[in-house]
Amino acid sequence: MKKNIALLAGGYSGEYVISLQTADTIARNLDTDLYNIYKIIIIREEWYYETVEGKKISVDKNDFSLVVNGEKINFDAVFIAIHGTPGEDGRIQGYLDMMHLPYTSCNAIVSALTFNKSYCNKVVKAFNVVNIANSVHLIKGDPYSMGPILEQLKLPVFVKPNESGSSLGVSKVKNVENLLPAIEKAFKEDDQVLIEEFIEGRELTIGVYRVNGYLHALPATEIVSKNEFFDYEAKYTPGVTNEITPAHIDDTTREQLESKAMFIYRHLNCRGVVRMDFILQAKTNKLFFLEVNTMPGQSENSIVPQQVRASGQTLRQFYDALLEECIKSHKN
Repeated sequence: MKKNIALLAGGYSGEYVISLQTADTIARNLDTDLYNIYKIIIIREEWYYETVEGKKISVDKNDFSLVVNGEKINFDAVFIAIHGTPGEDGRIQGYLDMMHLPYTSCNAIVSALTFNKSYCNKVVKAFNVVNIANSVHLIKGDPYSMGPILEQLKLPVFVKPNESGSSLGVSKVKNVENLLPAIEKAFKEDDQVLIEEFIEGRELTIGVYRVNGYLHALPATEIVSKNEFFDYEAKYTPGVTNEITPAHIDDTTREQLESKAMFIYRHLNCRGVVRMDFILQAKTNKLFFLEVNTMPGQSENSIVPQQVRASGQTLRQFYDALLEECIKSHKN
């Protein structure tokens, strides 16, 4: 019997459109001989499924079900494709846990931790397996001034919302006079701001996932942006960024990248596919950890699909394996 799968898309953040693109890629590549796929849009006002005729059917949040043509639809698993809140920060995961439903991403606590860049950095730093850039964490409402920040950090720095994706609200600051405007810009996206020292080097990103109890690292990607950094335009505008998959790195660097990423995945207790970003520092070749992305973009030309294809898999094989893993793990 075919399994009923809820594919969640949308969300409450500026990444709504990217989420829809991710969901479209996943829907096209799940095996419809095995699954009945219901794409459910999550917005603040309502959660709904839209039929092929264009009719909106609201989700019954009491048990996360639908009634379609008089038939009640209960779900066997949930494939989360929401970037930002509530799909990447643990909120939807907490709800699904209460509904006793398996889902493809990290659990609520891990999702919340990794979504908060500053807190995640502190935990990863304690693992003592990878370098972390010096940083300052600001919280809206708490007083701050430029002097103490500049005593702790050397310019240039990155100023970014502490809980936001797709590089929304991020600035690279080279001059003191641009620091305050950058902080104010970041605070428009979030109530917390992270200021990190710039690490000169090559940006590398790698996908990690678990299937059949074994961790796997996908081929790494090097990101070479024509912009100052890998900002929103660079991520989603064709031609602005050159994404080289697999990255042209030596075997030693590749092995270190894979082992460190899998170590972090395991010790953070991640689930599903996550993407981790690093900087390979110029001159020293030290790896600096940037962040864990537990809901990486998966539109057709996004980095994770590139890496999946470079690994020799099809997206159908990959997504089916992730889905079956979450169902099997839930039963165990």
